[in-house]
Amino acid sequence: MERYVFFGGKGGVGKTTVSAAYAHRCATAGLETLVVSTDPAHSVGDLFDQTFGDEPRPVDGVDHLHALEIDPQAEVSEHLRQVKRNLSQQVSAAMVNAVDRQIEMAHGTPGAYEAALFDRFVDVMRNSDDYDRVVFDTSPTGGTLRLLSLPDYLEGWIDRLMAKRRKSIDLFEKAAIGNQEPRRVMDGDPVLAHLEDRKEFFESAGEMLRNEAAFFLVFNPDSLSIRETERAIDDLAEQDLEVRGLVANRLTPVPDPDEEGRGARYLRDRVETERERLETADRELSPPIVAEIETQIEEIRGERLARVGKALEIDTTPSA
Repeated sequence: MERYVFFGGKGGVGKTTVSAAYAHRCATAGLETLVVSTDPAHSVGDLFDQTFGDEPRPVDGVDHLHALEIDPQAEVSEHLRQVKRNLSQQVSAAMVNAVDRQIEMAHGTPGAYEAALFDRFVDVMRNSDDYDRVVFDTSPTGGTLRLLSLPDYLEGWIDRLMAKRRKSIDLFEKAAIGNQEPRRVMDGDPVLAHLEDRKEFFESAGEMLRNEAAFFLVFNPDSLSIRETERAIDDLAEQDLEVRGLVANRLTPVPDPDEEGRGARYLRDRVETERERLETADRELSPPIVAEIETQIEEIRGERLARVGKALEIDTTPSA
């Protein structure tokens, strides 16, 4: 299995529980494991009844397992600060205030939020040498897919910016000294250097996601969730990212044979409906269903989390 494992899905399907359960299973198998939450609700901490922050912390009572929770708002603020600092070094003092205002407005958009978050989890991947497995509890499907599309989109955009920057430097120098040898070495231009760094960053991110990551989608046995999952599979395929398997979560438990009455009849009807939907998903969606997990009556913690992990037919062996 690849070092990086992502669990995606629409909001509310239970991917935090599934990702934490898989991370727990990897850790109990002896792998040094890090589970990363990008969920603003920070429910990984709830599952382990422990507070986590922006740096990996050991999970109490589980050897080999660490967790961290990424605060998306804090990441946006830090991203904004870094952009301002970089640009303030590359524009005149007269332009700094105007540039700051434009950046503030740009960072109010959803795309900026996801760009900041993308930077952070790629940073986690790049600095995960201490771990055999890094498990991501990703944000809901739409946001995740926009994050994953950034490398291809921005690589082309940065190429165009770099070409325009080189042309502007060339025209400026020719206007200043004619068609003589330029006074500045273009490779030393700070704007070009920053753009080249960002291009390399996104190229590296895309390569890691395509070659070193495995993707799984969590869904519930209802028509809306299955349709969302189908769209997610297609969208990921457009990014050359293959979904390795599907996790059917929150299935209705089957009542005991001797149970009668209105409640038992309702549960049996619901189980039958869900079984038909699972058969549809198995027939129409290309990735296999690697787990079927029943709704739990009690909160999933401790041993119950371990039981969910055992239900996942997902490899835990270290990457080659």
